Amino acid sequence: MTVHHAACPACADTDIRENLRIRDHSVSGEVFQVWHCMNCHLKFTQDAPDSNAIGRYYQSEDYVSHTETRKGLVNRLYHAVRSHTLQQKRKQVSENVSSAHPAILDYGCGTGAFLKVMKEAGWTTTGLEPDPRARQNAMDLHGIRAEAPDRLSTLADATFDVITLWHVLEHVHDLQDTLDHLRRVLKPNGVMYIAVPNHKSSDALHYGGSWAAWDLPRHLYHFSPESMRTLMTRKGLTVTHTLPMWFDAFYVSLLSEKYRKSGVLGYPAAFIQGMVSNLTAWSNPGRCSSIIYVVRKK
Repeated sequence: MTVHHAACPACADTDIRENLRIRDHSVSGEVFQVWHCMNCHLKFTQDAPDSNAIGRYYQSEDYVSHTETRKGLVNRLYHAVRSHTLQQKRKQVSENVSSAHPAILDYGCGTGAFLKVMKEAGWTTTGLEPDPRARQNAMDLHGIRAEAPDRLSTLADATFDVITLWHVLEHVHDLQDTLDHLRRVLKPNGVMYIAVPNHKSSDALHYGGSWAAWDLPRHLYHFSPESMRTLMTRKGLTVTHTLPMWFDAFYVSLLSEKYRKSGVLGYPAAFIQGMVSNLTAWSNPGRCSSIIYVVRKK
């Protein structure tokens, strides 16, 4: 079964139009449609597999967030950078918390690497993850007991000081209800961190249909700063500020070069494009390859 949208998944406007056709470079080789909302400028995957059918599109040993694989140079580079970015994220989320015993929910926690860092820093941690293999890896590799996402609906109101979604919201089928529950379990003065790719980034415009962060059909929504702010406003939330994810420009550019050149890794070209993307975003943060949106209740 597939999901066909008659209106924009973010703002519910019905002025939506087919925009792109993009191949799944990771698993199936199938071509999927990307549609565009003329109101909020969200792009979204039209006729994507529904939640019961999407599982097979994640079945790749190269899907590092679920498997922790170190196979191939790209994944080895990912792990080399991750130890730094995990500590950077810990510092970012800790800056806005005054509770003596802070609690964090990582929605879409993957193999639990981030929650392990937060647990070691003294936080009470909760992880929700849809993939059974990733949940098992979270326990085996990091001692994190992750639960299935349906646990979200049973969590108590105003439980968490911080909620994080690190490159997760773009994967969530039940977007509206999930955000309603996340808002509900966030404390009144709590903070949500939502990291997603940016389809208005310099590297997205450069690579076009070969841009790795389309990641169809696993990415159901393709956000821009405008569409994210529109969605948050509709859910009774507000984006207070944004943070750049500088390393993503290099990682995405490296994969994009591989897709564009049929498996050949273009290291110099990827490095140059990553630099160009970040230099562009230095003066215009809305052009960053990936953006962290810092969100609070209104």
